[in-house]
Amino acid sequence: MIKKRILVIFGGQSSEHIVSCMSAVNVINNIDRDTYDVLIVGITEEGHWLLVDSVEAIQDESWRDGTVQAVLSPDATEKSVIVIDGTGIEKIKVDGAFPVLHGLYGEDGTIQGLFELAKLPYVGCGVLASAVSMDKFFTKIIADRVGVRQAAYEPVMKEEIAGTEGMAEAVKRVEARFAYPVFIKPSNAGSSRGISKAGNRQELEAGLLEAARHDRKLLVEETIVGREIECSVFGGGRRGIEASGVGEILAAAEFYDFDAKYFNEESRTVTDPELPDGATEKVRQAAMDIFRAVDGYGLARVDFFVKDDGEVVFNEINTMPGFTAISMYPMLWEARGVSKEELVEKLIAHGLKRFD
Repeated sequence: MIKKRILVIFGGQSSEHIVSCMSAVNVINNIDRDTYDVLIVGITEEGHWLLVDSVEAIQDESWRDGTVQAVLSPDATEKSVIVIDGTGIEKIKVDGAFPVLHGLYGEDGTIQGLFELAKLPYVGCGVLASAVSMDKFFTKIIADRVGVRQAAYEPVMKEEIAGTEGMAEAVKRVEARFAYPVFIKPSNAGSSRGISKAGNRQELEAGLLEAARHDRKLLVEETIVGREIECSVFGGGRRGIEASGVGEILAAAEFYDFDAKYFNEESRTVTDPELPDGATEKVRQAAMDIFRAVDGYGLARVDFFVKDDGEVVFNEINTMPGFTAISMYPMLWEARGVSKEELVEKLIAHGLKRFD
């Protein structure tokens, strides 16, 4: 059997760079080497593309000191990675790509557009699904269209709060609509980066400024009191959509921010939690409905709140969810009897069929 060569790209220029590195190690270690050869390319936080020779180089971070440049050719007739070192240029053919990239410039449709230009099959959602799912404002518009319950929100633009007068107007608009506390989020940032909770006007202003460090579109949302529940989705295209069971986030912090998610050992995740009657199936169905509505392909993790009375409230969708050792996406499939190796195989096989 002739093995296919899979390009794994990780790192990237987003605030989730380090999470991508952690996810890549887990993905690469679970690729069946009897079926696939693997070519690894890392993107530094500055945007430099480098050839990476091993998983160990990712783990000890020595890959960042690499000198061999490796970039994907956009030429659809080549389907190759252009490797440039001190001795010359080499083109390495690849059969597909697994972009283990989270956040901006990886999960937002940008690199997916490069794959489309190159006509290179790839794992995960396409340009449109990635872009609208990354942008929480547009995700909310789509969820409204589907009829899925979600937190009420008020959009605020970064330029609106550039001056004292603009900030005052934005705060006035938010306070006219919501009682405190409220949540402030950048529209285009992942892994809870830039999110804060405000219990008064001063905290709202500080939260808006913090969110504006991550994006020019900001959202202020009503506070939903409920349990944080997540669901993994797989499929799309010609294949039917499947939903895993559900998992619950037990955050060590007041809310599940970046540090609580990845660096606070007291944060825990529970698979198959006991929820109010019917809530589990409501979550699973809503996850598939939203994935379908954004034209999802491959994988996504869809996040919800479940209130004490069983009401399900949509929070957000992640089209390239974390794949670290503590990430919910693979954990939920493992709870259904699908090992990480089997899951990675399914994702790659599905990705390779996207242009069929």
